[in-house]
Amino acid sequence: MERLQKQISALGYCSRRKAEELIVKGLVKVNGTVVTELGTKVDLNDVIEVEGVTLTKQEKEYYVFNKPREVVSTTSDDKGRKTILDYFDIDTRIYPIGRLDYDTTGIILLTNDGEFANLMMKPSSNIKKVYLAKINGILSLEEINTLKKGIKVKGISYNIDKIKVKKIDKAKNTSMVEITIHEGKNHEIKKIFEYFNLDVLKLTRLSYGSIELGDLPSGKYRKLSIHEIKILYSQIKKQG
Repeated sequence: MERLQKQISALGYCSRRKAEELIVKGLVKVNGTVVTELGTKVDLNDVIEVEGVTLTKQEKEYYVFNKPREVVSTTSDDKGRKTILDYFDIDTRIYPIGRLDYDTTGIILLTNDGEFANLMMKPSSNIKKVYLAKINGILSLEEINTLKKGIKVKGISYNIDKIKVKKIDKAKNTSMVEITIHEGKNHEIKKIFEYFNLDVLKLTRLSYGSIELGDLPSGKYRKLSIHEIKILYSQIKKQG
């Protein structure tokens, strides 16, 4: 026996957090009966129906996608904006692991493996992500050292793992800065530079753990290999 939301996630319908939302909204049935209690437990013989869809066991699939600008990192959007799933031509129901902002480009992982997604998104996983930011200014050595020590923005602490200025354009007063983080707070990179009254003009995520963007074109995806997935799992264990 296991919790209903965990079983929905394991069957690949959505993340555990999203499953909890659907249960509370009365959109989940077990053996034909609507269930709204998050503590409900089920076994493998129970028939689970979510939003009218009867769940069956699926083969696990894992993808890396290069998200373009002005695309939302969700499976649907009530404003009619393009979502990352609009770029996928597959039959499997997948969903993103975490999110990238609407105007942020780069690497994002998608899967139908709920347990894998939950492990990746746990704050304790400490999976490192590398970003390349174009900012409207030039960081001083003092500001870089301040960032390395950690800062607070509106009472929230932000800590970085590495920072490297890749390019400076003095004529345009802009910089390209590579920054590595592991915490994954909302709008983290933008808020870090906001501390110095700097705007992020462009932002790309170059890597997620051991998975690098490489030469994957914008708007394209590829499957992760078993070897790549094992490495991601091992990185979580090392950090944990």
